Order: sequence, then structure tokens, then C-alpha cells
Amino acid sequence: MAFFRKKKALLNYTAVPTHIAIIMDGNGRWAKKRSLPRTAGHAAGSKKFKEIARYCNKIGIKYLTVYAFSTENWKRPKEEVDTIMNIFRDYLKDSANFKSENIMLKFIGDRSGMPEDIVKLMNNAEYDSKDATGLKCYMAINYGGRDELVHAVRDIVKEGIRETDITEETISSHIYTKDYPDPELIIRPSGEYRLSNFLIWQSAYSEFWFSNVLWPDFTTDDLDRAIEDYNKRNRRFGGI
Repeated sequence: MAFFRKKKALLNYTAVPTHIAIIMDGNGRWAKKRSLPRTAGHAAGSKKFKEIARYCNKIGIKYLTVYAFSTENWKRPKEEVDTIMNIFRDYLKDSANFKSENIMLKFIGDRSGMPEDIVKLMNNAEYDSKDATGLKCYMAINYGGRDELVHAVRDIVKEGIRETDITEETISSHIYTKDYPDPELIIRPSGEYRLSNFLIWQSAYSEFWFSNVLWPDFTTDDLDRAIEDYNKRNRRFGGI
């Protein structure tokens, strides 16, 4: 059993959740506090994502899902949206680096609403990392939990599945995350206490961990604290 000593606690890395999801929130406020444009906050947030993904791979997390861009984020100023898209482009062009780290990269969300060149880069990134056996990292882009359920219901109808045959398993097998388990732990930094339309079906029995730390300031120590807190909770799933 391997232990790694942290500054204030002893974290058992053999008792980490299988699947962690993170709402990467607070980029704009981080930039505002430093009198920087909001775009600088998104660049810092992208850099932080890479750091945390690599750390999750190191400590044995099997699945990581991050909320990168929601279906509602298109309402932001065009300049900000364009900058975020350019950050995605730069990240995806550099995503081959994840292959050498044995991290599989996949995307969930409605790709039909994304720029064509970004969709091509997403497809390439998935193909290039498909044989990785380490962390499976899922990035939610143009994603909304309600939109995901709408797409699932439409697919169920198209398949002609009878109403009486529709079960929870039917829906679970038609959502974007059908190929991997629901998250045990959902982390939201930035001081907000809501899901914001993220994994609303999958989070039925997730544990939540909130922090006032803005995403670009989120550290591996913060992640350790979230895992430590998770490991202290009694997950009964409706039982006693």
C-alpha cells in the first residue's frame, strides 16, 4: 500500500475515486482580480486543466470528466467565445503530448454546433490517444445535461423502443457517457454551489465538494483534500 505525505495530511492513493468530474469555474474572476482580460483567465484555466489531468493519471484516477464549455456559454461576448475556441484549437494541436503520458482523450457534447476545424482536431485527438491505458479524460464541450437528455430521448424514439420497455438502463445507454461509470465525486471550485447543467443524470448519487478557490488557483493539494473528504463520507445509495 503506497502512501504519499502531503503538507497537512496523509493521503492514501489506493483509495481514490474511480471517476472524478470537475466544473472548471472561475477563470474570468481570476483574471478580473489581477486586472487582466477574461481571456487571460481562460488561458490560465487551460494550463491548470493539463496539470490536474496529469496528476489524476499519476495517482490512479481511472476517469476524469471536465466541464470546458457549456451549451449556454455561446451567450458570452463574441470576443470571449472566439478566444476560448482558439484556446481549444491550440490545446488540441498539442494534445499528442497526452499520448506519450498514456492518457486517453475523448469529448462529450454536441459536436454539430462546433466549428468544423475544431471537430476535426477533436476526432484526431481521440484517434491518436485511443490505445492509451492510463487515465481516460473526457472533456465536455458544447455540453449541457438537459441537451444530452434531449438527444438521448430522440435516439430512443428513432430506434422505435416501446414506452413500456424504457428503463433507467435504456436512458443510461443512450447518453454521452454510456461507456463509463457515473462520477463518484464532483468538484466545483470558485465558490458556486450548483451543477450548472453538468452531468445531471449521472450525478444522482455523486458526492459534491465545493471550494472558494478559483479554478486557475486550484492545486493538487486541493484535489487531495477533496479526495480525503470523499473518503470520509458514508455512501449508502438509499440504504441504511
